[in-house]
Amino acid sequence: MSATFNSVDPRTGLPGASYDEASTADVEAAVAAAEQAFAHPALRERGTRAAMLRGAAARLRAAGDEIVATAEAETGLPEFRLRSELERTAGQLEAFAAVLDAGDYVDAILDSPDPDATPIPRPDVRRMLVPIGPVAVFGASNFPLAFSTAGGDTASALAAGCPVVVKGHPSHPGTGELVAREVRGAVADAGLPEGTFAHLLAAGIEVGEALVDAPAIAAVGFTGSTAGGRAIADRAAARPNPIPVYAEMGSINPIVVTDAALAARADAIADGLVASVANFGGQLCTKPGVVFVPGGAAGDAFAQAVAARLDETEPTVLLNERLRDALDAAVDRLAETEDVRPLGTAAPFSGDGYRHQPAAYEAPAAAVATGSPLLEEHFGPVVLLLRYLDRDELLGAVGRIEGQLTGSVHAQPEDDAELLGLLTDLLAARAGRLVYDGFPTGVAVTHGMHHGGPYPATSAAGHTSVGMTAIRRFLRPVAWQNAPAAVLPPELQDDNPLGIWRRLDGELTRDPVPS
Repeated sequence: MSATFNSVDPRTGLPGASYDEASTADVEAAVAAAEQAFAHPALRERGTRAAMLRGAAARLRAAGDEIVATAEAETGLPEFRLRSELERTAGQLEAFAAVLDAGDYVDAILDSPDPDATPIPRPDVRRMLVPIGPVAVFGASNFPLAFSTAGGDTASALAAGCPVVVKGHPSHPGTGELVAREVRGAVADAGLPEGTFAHLLAAGIEVGEALVDAPAIAAVGFTGSTAGGRAIADRAAARPNPIPVYAEMGSINPIVVTDAALAARADAIADGLVASVANFGGQLCTKPGVVFVPGGAAGDAFAQAVAARLDETEPTVLLNERLRDALDAAVDRLAETEDVRPLGTAAPFSGDGYRHQPAAYEAPAAAVATGSPLLEEHFGPVVLLLRYLDRDELLGAVGRIEGQLTGSVHAQPEDDAELLGLLTDLLAARAGRLVYDGFPTGVAVTHGMHHGGPYPATSAAGHTSVGMTAIRRFLRPVAWQNAPAAVLPPELQDDNPLGIWRRLDGELTRDPVPS
């Protein structure tokens, strides 16, 4: 008899439905099917893949009521958030289908031969990106739809032409199964092989380890903790044939507030900060965890305003028991750190379910040192205000921050331009996205978006997990040198039968190669 595990309603802590746990034999079967699917001609057809992605989006919308109701019971997230996330999930599937329609994601490059080139003759070289192979995706706990079974990793890998094996997150197994049902249906409707997509449920680590170890797996997509991402990256690097791991991990998403910004709009900044910290239990990878606030009376008033707003916020539901316990332990370490003091007066939550009272703490920015516990991520509705006395103290503390997903600045036109330039340079060296006069929560799915950053925010700073360029993670370049016309893929043929944008002898064009 196979092992089972239960979903849990985090609002009550009570168990829900029971689910069969996948085995390592299931991993072997899913990966073998994915390997066969990767070699299937249908998966090479861009139009077929685009139809599958659009079909999956339509199916998810049609099953929306069932999916949202299940997700609400498994995550405690409110219905409006889940419906918005479902639409984001469907929308990004369609957005990747549009990328396939355009076709230029393959980055086709054609260099004409030149027998008279020096110091040696130049051959005919044609280069484009091709799919890397079957991809393992680890679903995230905090986004049961947009970063999980059919989330951005899955959508971008399928768009690239890579079969996907998902290790579903045990915090929302029923949601994952419903979503997987619809993706499998879209795969079948499009005429793609069954191994194009698989979904494996498991509460333990053995299935995930077996998936990373499977020789046919060519890359891994992961969203979660730094410890989890690092463990997967280390395991993948230790394989006989190491593979890339695209892990989005921890981030404190620092915000800097200047004196001028406080003077001009302290209440608006406090309102926005509290919403960004407390909404959805503060369980967003872009939640601001550290805010640099000026010392002095204006900064004191701002700190008290933030604390009062958080005190008035109801205890928020955390996604699972593990996250609650990890947050409690992290907050205990913060509270025990020298120079740290709590700002609010609300009592800690004590009751049923996995909840946490939103809270703010304060410490001097001068206490920040490399590796300081003041810069530890608190995944939940908790924020630390670091009070700086002058420009040098601020710049020194920001300079000690490690890699982040985002960095934000609230300033005014009258602020010193040199200071803003220095802050921008410091944050750009440490973050993948800079936000001005706003808050980092809310990540648009666009061509220009970058959701990534230097380690430990991610394991691959050159790539994004959100936006259309996420497809590049699951592609690799191949060059054809002096190749016969008969073996060239359509993207590289002289007459450009697909009509895509290509770089021909250094110039972007959709024209055919001159005869």
